[in-house]
Amino acid sequence: MTNNIMLKLIFKYCLDHKAMSLFGLYFLGSTILKSITTIDICIPCIWNAVFGIHCPACGITNAFTHLLRLDLLSAYNSNWMIFLVLPVGIWYAGKDFYNYYKKEVN
Repeated sequence: MTNNIMLKLIFKYCLDHKAMSLFGLYFLGSTILKSITTIDICIPCIWNAVFGIHCPACGITNAFTHLLRLDLLSAYNSNWMIFLVLPVGIWYAGKDFYNYYKKEVN
């Protein structure tokens, strides 16, 4: 499959999965912005804002930001679950795209 066709398929996939694509782009863009500047437009933890206690996912965004800087120890200290959540998320997104690809090609 040529690169042009694959890019069109990825674009069509993003259009068909608007909510997931927008959230993913916002999360990736905001964490990249935070990792290279001091601007923090990341989504705050709703649980912490409402109840005042940290949820199990608190620190995932900071951990991802540290991973972008290749600071593994700080990522682990922010939230060690990033080393579980990130591979599972990548696997799920890849599997979902593969299933979409098979459906579109056939």
